[in-house]
Amino acid sequence: MRIILLGPTAAGKTELALQLAEELNTSIISADSRQCYKHINIGTAKPTQEELDRVPHYNISILELDEDDSAMNFQRRAAQWEEEILKDSAHVIYAGGSTLHLKSLIQPFNEMPDADEENLSKLEAQIEEKGLEALYKKLEEVDPEYAEGMDGMNRQRILRALDVWMQTGQPFSSFHQQEAIEPDEDTLVFGLKWERQKLYERINQRVNRMMEAGLVDEVKEILQDHPKDLQALNTVGYKEIMKYLDGEWTLEKAVEKIKTHTRRYAKRQLTWFRRWEFIEWLPAEEMSAGEMKGKILEKL
Repeated sequence: MRIILLGPTAAGKTELALQLAEELNTSIISADSRQCYKHINIGTAKPTQEELDRVPHYNISILELDEDDSAMNFQRRAAQWEEEILKDSAHVIYAGGSTLHLKSLIQPFNEMPDADEENLSKLEAQIEEKGLEALYKKLEEVDPEYAEGMDGMNRQRILRALDVWMQTGQPFSSFHQQEAIEPDEDTLVFGLKWERQKLYERINQRVNRMMEAGLVDEVKEILQDHPKDLQALNTVGYKEIMKYLDGEWTLEKAVEKIKTHTRRYAKRQLTWFRRWEFIEWLPAEEMSAGEMKGKILEKL
């Protein structure tokens, strides 16, 4: 059985997934579009080494910061990992909040054309001339469904979607299956539900903990060996600290911006999840991770 634990950022998915995986003697596959990268640990709320030692994890720190990734690539990796895990366990657990990664598990994407380097060069030139926002607006025109589902203005995804459109004349989202999305009989989907203001308080508190854990030093160390314009670093938490390090913002302003941008991201996640009527919501505000684990086990 495949068990998917989803919810907005800071909802408490990690601890619930750990307890459930320990109970079921299985592994966790991260459905997060940034935890797959090495080096960006604190700002992505990546599981700690202690947590990784408790339960085997997949899709954590497997890519270099300059490597491209996509929901389609995740779909391919996850299929292989799931097959491997299910050889030794009756269940596999996915935990995360990246909407397209989660969608790929429930409604797999169709194969699409490989990248066209000539198209990508043209698009890169347009970014240099007009800025990324101009290409994002173009994507909104030709493929509003995909633009809405992205985690912010993601350069790599904008380029890929426009490249496919230029090659085929079809929107990138048309390569996703069009029938109504619904999990199969071997998949259970649970969501962690919070009252909006309580969730925002949790987000603010987590950002404070990230700062105390050394987010600024982590970014400084990354920038010693990597250019700051990498797509992997175009991530909430990292781009704001880079503005502080560049002298554009005070540290106080950078921290407030991280909180604001994270809250906005959570709002977009919730808007997306509301479309999925099959999610069985768990009242995380009222229940401990252990109690929610119990509810899931009852369902199993």
